[in-house]
Amino acid sequence: MRIEPEPSAPTGPGTRSPRVLFALAAGKTAAWATRALGRGGGTSVTGMVARWVDPRILERLVLRNGMPAVAITGSNGKTTTTRFTAALLRGEGVGVVYNSAGANLVQGVTSLAVNASDWRGRMPEAVFVAEVDEAALRFVVPEIAPRALLVTDLFRDQLDRYGETYAVADAIEAVASSLPPEAALVVNADDPVVATLAGKRAGRRLTFGLALSHSTDRITRAADTIRCPRCRADLRYRHVYLSHMGDYSCPSCGFARPEPDVAVTSVEVAGLDRTRVVLATPAGLLDLDIPQAGIHIAYDAAAAVAVVVALGLPLEHAAASMAAASPAFGRLERIDACGTSVVLAFAKNPTSYNTTLRALATEGEPRQLLVAASNTLVDGEDFGWLWDVEFESMAPGIERAVVSGTRADELANRLRYAGVPSGRLTVIEDRRAALDAALGGLPPGARLVVLSGYTPLIELREEMRRRGWTGRYWAV
Repeated sequence: MRIEPEPSAPTGPGTRSPRVLFALAAGKTAAWATRALGRGGGTSVTGMVARWVDPRILERLVLRNGMPAVAITGSNGKTTTTRFTAALLRGEGVGVVYNSAGANLVQGVTSLAVNASDWRGRMPEAVFVAEVDEAALRFVVPEIAPRALLVTDLFRDQLDRYGETYAVADAIEAVASSLPPEAALVVNADDPVVATLAGKRAGRRLTFGLALSHSTDRITRAADTIRCPRCRADLRYRHVYLSHMGDYSCPSCGFARPEPDVAVTSVEVAGLDRTRVVLATPAGLLDLDIPQAGIHIAYDAAAAVAVVVALGLPLEHAAASMAAASPAFGRLERIDACGTSVVLAFAKNPTSYNTTLRALATEGEPRQLLVAASNTLVDGEDFGWLWDVEFESMAPGIERAVVSGTRADELANRLRYAGVPSGRLTVIEDRRAALDAALGGLPPGARLVVLSGYTPLIELREEMRRRGWTGRYWAV
């Protein structure tokens, strides 16, 4: 099955120009050198080099080749939703190229296109599915002209880089409002701000969300958007599903959650390995058994299904496709460390932390913990949000915790305030030494949980690769 190019897609001279060919050669060579030297997978440097040669290389490869595209953005869930979307499309016989390692800045999306093309600039017959950083969206969307733009949710995330949530929403609003009428805007109905994005736009719009008869969460200090986006009055929640997402209404102006076009009617989380989801779609009910854990997985699955619906494709093989959808690296990823079980859990903001802790708690974890945080440009420099993470919920079960990263001292202080006794905490900033200490102190048969931000997780996983326990993170 294939998706026909838009008749209006701009094509013509320039897609095979000497400059394009030089940009491709430079980018592909940079990718090869990076891999050969063991410095990475070429998921960013490829695009950086290619754009230096030709700043319009992404547009020339995707838009001017008439390649159908999808853009997926939002605070949380981008990587998993992108993987789910790719799995669903492949299950229906549609070719896909997507940034599986989560390189989602402009250079990462450009790398995806350059790596997918041949040396003459010819792209495969496939859908270009791009996870896109919220701040990069305004640059990427004009260059790929997506058939569908999906916004997963909006939470506090790297305030030093993005600004507050409403500023991010305004930026996404500007991009979403500029989409042509034939493009579909897919939004999370359960997120009050996301649900209102580009509300006056004339064009296709689909919503997704949960439609359960009970709450699966509660409003806490980590909730971000609990006021009406129209009149700023406090919202009332009939059900709370995840942080500020749920079935809400405004008693002041009458604003209420729109009915989801793709709705999760049943969720069952079984340990760290499985989530069973029933979805009501325009094409009927879907019963999915997904080998990943957490209530957030239900949102990601609904979002991916909504994208496929927006593209006008069938869902005949959705159950089989989702049953084989393995986790992205660090998303409760299991690693066998020479007979010792290690779970890698990526968390980057209060909601992702709390959701991950809730999933871990289904199996009484974490007990033996390696937790790391760093204040790099990628991770964000402001760690005030650590005080909104519900570390108190895990503190009673902690038997031993090794704390690492460039902000290990601040993280250890937060854990002490949460109730983890100082005698159970060991602070080791160096990641390799921290991993050795965490593994060396494990009781027989115990499992190590690694709870970490992006940069230290990459560092720890790369150390595990050097020890022969796993492969490259970008190949997962």
